[in-house]
Amino acid sequence: MARAATTSDPFNAVAEPRRRQILTFLAADERDVSEIVVAVGLDQPSVSKHLGVLRRVGLVRVRRNGRHRLYRTNAAALKPVHDWTETFERLWRHQLERVKERAESQMNPKPPSQ
Repeated sequence: MARAATTSDPFNAVAEPRRRQILTFLAADERDVSEIVVAVGLDQPSVSKHLGVLRRVGLVRVRRNGRHRLYRTNAAALKPVHDWTETFERLWRHQLERVKERAESQMNPKPPSQ
């Protein structure tokens, strides 16, 4: 099965660590490109390229304010990614509960039956 293009699939788009870093930065507020450049430590052309990918898959929205472009995360477009990872969150939670129960039982051993 052919892999989906990065520019058409949110899962492939968020597979790139720098794009995840940008999304995380934008989660708090709408930001200008220059703010994103400083926050992620990339040059402006690289940030613009990553923003272009994120915009094409719908993970960020952009609006013009005079000469500036302001970007923000599109939370609704991230929902499929969230829903998919939620499956694993339940698994991790269950595993952590088991570890906790095991640790507690070792800290409070039951007296031997007589």
